[in-house]
Amino acid sequence: MAGVPREQASGITLDAFTGRYAQRTAGMTASEIRALFAVASRPEVVSLAGGMPYTTALPLDAVGKLLSDLLATKGAAALQYGSGQGDPVLREHICEVMALEGVVGSPDDVVVTVGSQQALDLVTRIFCDPGDVILAEAPSYVGALGTFAAYQAEVVHVPMDDQGLVPEALREAIAAVHRQGKRAKFLYTIPNFHNPAGTSLSDPRRDEVLEICKQAGLLVLEDNPYGLLGFDGPPTPAIRARGDEQHVIYLGSFSKTFAPGPRVGWVLAPHAVREKLVLASEASVLCPPAINQMLVTEYLTTQDWQGQVEVFKGLYQERRDAMLDALATLMPAGTSWTRPTGGFYVWTTLPAGLDAKVMQPRAITARVAYVPGIGFYSDGQGQRELRLSYCFPEPERIREGVRRLAGVVEAELELLATFGPTLAARSTGAVTPSPDLA
Repeated sequence: MAGVPREQASGITLDAFTGRYAQRTAGMTASEIRALFAVASRPEVVSLAGGMPYTTALPLDAVGKLLSDLLATKGAAALQYGSGQGDPVLREHICEVMALEGVVGSPDDVVVTVGSQQALDLVTRIFCDPGDVILAEAPSYVGALGTFAAYQAEVVHVPMDDQGLVPEALREAIAAVHRQGKRAKFLYTIPNFHNPAGTSLSDPRRDEVLEICKQAGLLVLEDNPYGLLGFDGPPTPAIRARGDEQHVIYLGSFSKTFAPGPRVGWVLAPHAVREKLVLASEASVLCPPAINQMLVTEYLTTQDWQGQVEVFKGLYQERRDAMLDALATLMPAGTSWTRPTGGFYVWTTLPAGLDAKVMQPRAITARVAYVPGIGFYSDGQGQRELRLSYCFPEPERIREGVRRLAGVVEAELELLATFGPTLAARSTGAVTPSPDLA
């Protein structure tokens, strides 16, 4: 029957609710990272895929005692509903944390969120109508792209180089959107130790990017989960620290400097925006979990949390060095990669003719996992690119993972040389991850 899906014509219904979903669900797809979890978690697989903080390095006995004491002394409050904006004491501490990167803010303008992922959702919800444009770096954080798609926003990517977002490319992107008669709502950027690119926006470019956006009447959404995890000196002042409170919305998180399990993040926003964020948050979660906020507050007030950040930095730098050394020693000619000075990730470009997504099943067979680059773009770019994460595996495990990956790349290059790109792709037995991996 013309115009009728095959499963309907045959009487087979894969999802009985297909005709009832809102249009926005069409943009909801499993991320490349989520699709890997079932495979990457196997002990025989070296996972260079997920960006999991190394929580084993925390003083777990002390954290456990904190939680026990919290329940014993403040349990009734910790297990109760709280403020939709977040605990006032925690908001004061958040301002102290942001001050380390030059950000001056009032606790009244901070909204505590369930991780910075909820902050992304709230900002997108209150600013974007279907069809609005969001400018984002190329590549960009996969979780942000999923949120933008869920609200039916159009993402226009802006190129990056080794110094981060390219200001002239930003000007061109803004002009192109304007010529098309569309409306760009904000620039989404991760200026420090970018996920996935590993690069950082240079200090002079931060001022230039902010000025470009101010002239265009464009908000800057500054997502900064990694800013305190630099290896080469004090943090670079944030974009929000440039003295313009009305043009920058700042997102932060304790997931990388403490732990991701409590799911505590925040938004620092202009006062009027703050009001709408609180209303939107109350509509979705009523209030962020009080016990999680109080645990973070106790951790910040009783533990040497900045000393613990230094411990994390040392561990991640050692792992970063192991990955860069292994890449330089083992990867075949034609492969290139970024050299991060902090954070969790190395962005790798394969030799010409290779496709990271097509190569992935062979890599899994070789017991190494990575994230294909295509998942970090909204427009199909990234075939030759992949993200490698060094934050969780031990250094020797990282070297072994890169050794396995290098062998896969060499095998792909041999296939390419022998059969050409089309037949080589078929020879890998490339498949899309099955639903049981989602």
